[in-house]
Amino acid sequence: MPLLHWSPRSPYVRKVMVALHEKGLANEVRTVRTHADPMILHRELMQMNPLSKIPTLELEDGTVLFDSHVICRWADRAGSGGPYLFPGAIEAERDEALGTGLLDVALPWLVETRMRPEAKRSAELVTVYRCKLNRVADWLEGHALRLAERPFDIGHLSIGVALCYLDFRFDAERWRDGRPRLAEWHAAFCARPSVRATTFHDDPRPAA
Repeated sequence: MPLLHWSPRSPYVRKVMVALHEKGLANEVRTVRTHADPMILHRELMQMNPLSKIPTLELEDGTVLFDSHVICRWADRAGSGGPYLFPGAIEAERDEALGTGLLDVALPWLVETRMRPEAKRSAELVTVYRCKLNRVADWLEGHALRLAERPFDIGHLSIGVALCYLDFRFDAERWRDGRPRLAEWHAAFCARPSVRATTFHDDPRPAA
C-alpha cells in the first residue's frame, strides 16, 4: 500500500488528501504523521525527499513522489472514479498554479509572523504578502462564475484548499469581504464530501 507522509496542518498535504478522496483512493493509501517544519530539518525525510517537505508519497515499487502537483497527477491516473482532475485544459492548470501560489504566499507569511522571533519580523514583507492575498482574491471574485460553470478539476481543488487555509491561519484578513461570488463558490466547495473529510487542525510543532 502506498505511504503518504502527512500532516493535519499542511495545505499542500490537504490538496493531496482531497484528490485521494475525489478519486476513490482515500482507503488505498496509508498515512503517517511526518513533521516537516519549515525551520527544522527532518534528516530522515531528506533521505527520500531532499527538500525535507511534505507531502511525500512512497509507492509500493519503491518510487518516491513529492510535490502536491505530482502526487495529485498520480492520483488522477491511479483512481478509477471521480472527476478528471487534469482534463487537459490549460485553464485548470493555470488555476492550480494560482491556488498553489496563494499558499506560497501564506506559508512564509505564517513563518514571518508566528515562527520568527518578533525582533526579526519584517513589516514590509507582511505588507507585500497582504497585497498579494488581496489581489488574488479580487482576481478570483472576477472569475468565480467561470469556476462555478466548469466541471471540478485541479484548479478548483487548489484554489478551494488555499482559501480554506486562509480561514485556518489568516481568518482576520476577512478575504470574503466585498467578494460575494467567491464566497458563494467557496461555500459550495466546502460542502464537497472530500473537503469535509479533510479538515485542518493543529498539533504540536516538533522540538528543534
